[in-house]
Amino acid sequence: MKWPDRQVKHGFHGDFRLSITKALGDQLAVALDGMVQAPLDDNSLAVLEERPGVYQLYFDGDLVYVGKADKTLPGRLKNHLRKLSGRLGIDLAHVTFSCLYVDEDFSALAPEQLLISHYKGKGGISWNNNGFGNKDPGRRRDSTLLKKNHFDVVYSIDLGKRVEGLKPGEYILHDFLKALKSGLPYNFRYAEPPESKLAKIELSTYSPSADEAFRLVSEALPESWQVAALMGYVIMYDDSPDEYKSACRYYRLGQVTEAVPESSSEEMTADDELNRDE
Repeated sequence: MKWPDRQVKHGFHGDFRLSITKALGDQLAVALDGMVQAPLDDNSLAVLEERPGVYQLYFDGDLVYVGKADKTLPGRLKNHLRKLSGRLGIDLAHVTFSCLYVDEDFSALAPEQLLISHYKGKGGISWNNNGFGNKDPGRRRDSTLLKKNHFDVVYSIDLGKRVEGLKPGEYILHDFLKALKSGLPYNFRYAEPPESKLAKIELSTYSPSADEAFRLVSEALPESWQVAALMGYVIMYDDSPDEYKSACRYYRLGQVTEAVPESSSEEMTADDELNRDE
């Protein structure tokens, strides 16, 4: 029997690859892109249901981040709102979002990764590969030289930000530090100073700026202690180096020393994001 020329030419077996995950990612992107963008503010978040899902953040109309909320979308987005409120160079009026509720069984497919893969071939998403979603990297990373496109380099913390919840009065240093950490929109990591439950701080104003609060803290610390404001967070220890590569300001004994933070000429990549410490 003679096989038809078409089958002889192309053979009678081969490969067929059906990318279910790519199809899902494409559909998610189409659904999100077709939605109206809402302001990232308390009013918009109050409308959302307490359900898991995926979301996209936009800055000045440009897509900058995609993420997943394993528990509730409003909780996750509120964390982003708080973080962005404490950064220089970001006007919250220019930040918007769209989101989709995702069934629990679908969340196991990592829908945010499907979206990232979808946009990878279109140039990627800037904040997904620059440390925006990172948690506190830990003390051993405090001296790390950040890359030039790292989120903390591009949008450093605002030391002029008012500290929520602080009222005039006398505080025990221990209590003041806890209130300061809770009231800041960025991380304040510190060791407990000796006699912190005896040292006192007198606050004369409502909601002081972070800069004012750290000045007061440094006045109450022993001479060997230092508060260092890095580009992405603030730390306080007694055995810290005199200088940190990403520091912008130091506080010691009530005195302030300005610093010029350094950054690498290299850019942060997706591999750096995947290899970060949570």
